[in-house]
Amino acid sequence: MPKPTDAKAPPFAADLARLERALSEAASAPDPELPAEAAAVNPTLSVVRVGWRGLPELVASDAPPATPPGPGERLVLVWKPPGGEARAKAAAPEDLLALKIVVEGIPPEDAAREGGVPVGRIETILGRAQDEGLVLAPPPLLRRDPRQLGVDLRGWEEFLVAPVFTLQWHLTQACDLRCRHCYDRSARDLLPYAEAVRVLDDLHRFCRQRRVRGHVTFTGGNPLLHPRFLDLYREAADRGFGLTVLGNPSPREPIEALCAIHPPEVFQVSLEGLEEHNDAIRGPGHFERTLEFLDLLRELGVFSMVMLTLTQDNVDQVLPLAELLRGRVDRFHFNRLSPVGEGAGLPVVPRERYRAFLEEYLAATQTNPMLGLKDNLFNPLRYQRGEPVFGGCTGFGCGAAFNFLSLLPDGEVHACRKFPSPIGNLRVQSLAEIYDSPRAAGYRAGPSACRGCAVRPVCGGCLASASGFGLDAFETRDPYCAGRPQIRS
Repeated sequence: MPKPTDAKAPPFAADLARLERALSEAASAPDPELPAEAAAVNPTLSVVRVGWRGLPELVASDAPPATPPGPGERLVLVWKPPGGEARAKAAAPEDLLALKIVVEGIPPEDAAREGGVPVGRIETILGRAQDEGLVLAPPPLLRRDPRQLGVDLRGWEEFLVAPVFTLQWHLTQACDLRCRHCYDRSARDLLPYAEAVRVLDDLHRFCRQRRVRGHVTFTGGNPLLHPRFLDLYREAADRGFGLTVLGNPSPREPIEALCAIHPPEVFQVSLEGLEEHNDAIRGPGHFERTLEFLDLLRELGVFSMVMLTLTQDNVDQVLPLAELLRGRVDRFHFNRLSPVGEGAGLPVVPRERYRAFLEEYLAATQTNPMLGLKDNLFNPLRYQRGEPVFGGCTGFGCGAAFNFLSLLPDGEVHACRKFPSPIGNLRVQSLAEIYDSPRAAGYRAGPSACRGCAVRPVCGGCLASASGFGLDAFETRDPYCAGRPQIRS
């Protein structure tokens, strides 16, 4: 902080000195280690009672704060997060509640009952305290099996342990569109409402047992056409799950209803190219309705994403479409067409064209910040160039049956929705039983041809692509893979 130039010390000098001393002690403390079993308070944490507001802001910057300190008692938390620098902040009621729950070992359900709030609210408070490092949680138990990857894992640690598990829930087959590349139009019964709620309870239990946070991606069909979508959305929010919606352009009222319950982290819609091509795939007027809907999402403050299914017919429209959407959408991604279901009748991108397209797309990311990277096959290319790799399709390369599963309307569970990959049914099995099954483990392992590849922790290709070409997804690598990159020393 800037030193006062007046001979007379400011009235808050003593409190400021105590706060600076606490920060110095936290900074010199050993980096805190994660507990093995149960959540614990960060051992570097100290609580400093001061008689002035604004002191944490004063020590956090070399520049004078916009508002000078003023009288007012405060509790200031001082701590060193794992791998971070010592910091200080005025204690908020939610911070103190999280600390109390952990210190006294109060079950989240009991705290929720006492406070008259959903348990998800308590778990969100605890999660925020963990994100800041005030509370240290045991490491997640969703870990890649090194034997399945066959590569030296030093330096890959961030891609080996998943802190979040996602259930991609196809609530209904009902849809207001009839897209020409739809993967599945089969008739499937809906889970009775009580069973659907039990699915959320099962997911909540699974995530707690595996020490991860739960996320539900509601999709379909069009999930908003499910007769009790808002009820299930509310139930998921009450359990503290992160929420994403993959749907179609919608009127304002249903989206406002979602936001009133809990704003989705992402609302994703699809476009298949420029207007003429898109409307030939998704129906007349869809393109213009989608643009208007993206404007609505922006107005309501909802993070928007556009997904494109890549085919031979639209590969040259991807970057022009992305330019047209610049400033109108928060993120743009593409998925390669899986030639299954209705998609089997559309032409896939020729393999030689695809490699050139990846190069063009990577170049465009330098000037268009809304372009996102999703396809795993960007990583071999970046690795060969000496550029940083990223998490790939799900943050962990192919995440099929690792950090996500797909649930169909009737309870059938698949490793990935983009191709037939059934591994169980939640009407007769628990999520844990399905996840721990040998069939799920096979999808987690991915193709044997990828083992030992330099970028295997962030790749694995696309199982759906291999399957769609009639190949054995457990053995053969993605047919679009250009070959193993040389391991860098």
